[in-house]
Amino acid sequence: MSTCGLPPYGVAMQAITRFGPILMSMGTESQRRQFLPGMISGDQVWCQGYSEPNAGSDLASLQTRAVLEGDHFVVNGQKVWTSHAHYSDFQVLLVRTDPDAPKHRGITYLLVDMHSPGITIRPLIQATGEHGFNEVFYDNVQVPRENVVGEINEGWKVTVANLMYERTSIAAVTPVERSVDELIKLLRAVQFEGMPATRHPYVRQKVAQFASEARCMRFGRYRALTSQMRGHVPGPESSFGKLFGTELNLRIAMFADEVLGPYAQLEHGSPAAVQDGLWVYRLFFSRAMVIGGGTNEIQRNIIGERVLRLPKG
Repeated sequence: MSTCGLPPYGVAMQAITRFGPILMSMGTESQRRQFLPGMISGDQVWCQGYSEPNAGSDLASLQTRAVLEGDHFVVNGQKVWTSHAHYSDFQVLLVRTDPDAPKHRGITYLLVDMHSPGITIRPLIQATGEHGFNEVFYDNVQVPRENVVGEINEGWKVTVANLMYERTSIAAVTPVERSVDELIKLLRAVQFEGMPATRHPYVRQKVAQFASEARCMRFGRYRALTSQMRGHVPGPESSFGKLFGTELNLRIAMFADEVLGPYAQLEHGSPAAVQDGLWVYRLFFSRAMVIGGGTNEIQRNIIGERVLRLPKG
């Protein structure tokens, strides 16, 4: 376990919901024996080395290099927006191993020990004031060849599957039903347009809409879970859950902001803050979630092109 402090609740979920399924379906037997027990127990915390300063939504443009020297790769480059890197023991890392190949080829998916010499982690502080993201720098970091998942230069196939698991997991953990419950608790404590908020017809209609959509979200999660239990790797349909869940959560936070009016600007610690500034935090965090796992604009492109078969714009 990382010795740099106790990680926040849920950090180990990345391994359980994304990387574990990848190893089960695409890893070697040796990799499964080595890494799955620690993922399941939570003794190993994992992070994901995907985005770079010049390769975000266009992930295949990544430039972090790995050169095979004997039985090790030597990695040099930089990743950014790496969630929980400062707590992590291992990382799944995308590297370019053939710079002359088309950008969706020549990419390799590696498993990296985050305690390896040459790795430097720098914090990025979010709008919420939390330290969840990091920059990670690699200076001649050695990674054993046997830590390749899939084939060398064919890591994009693994990457796409990983992204599908990620989007499915984001949809699964986005707390839409909890947000509805907390919104109702808020509405019971405040007034809106001169009357108790829970009696206002506009407010009641919005809450009914949110509650209905949250229940639909639950059934969509059940459907995705059933598919995975049958051994299927999530496909483009995972974009639906990620898109719908994160935008619903954002709309709930924005409605709370509307109801609170000027009090919506008061943060944690302010004497007049309603529910200790919970909804200020929720609004910032909800906006972050529409970016994580591939922006929602990208999800719309995926749905349009791969599900609806619409022509590319």
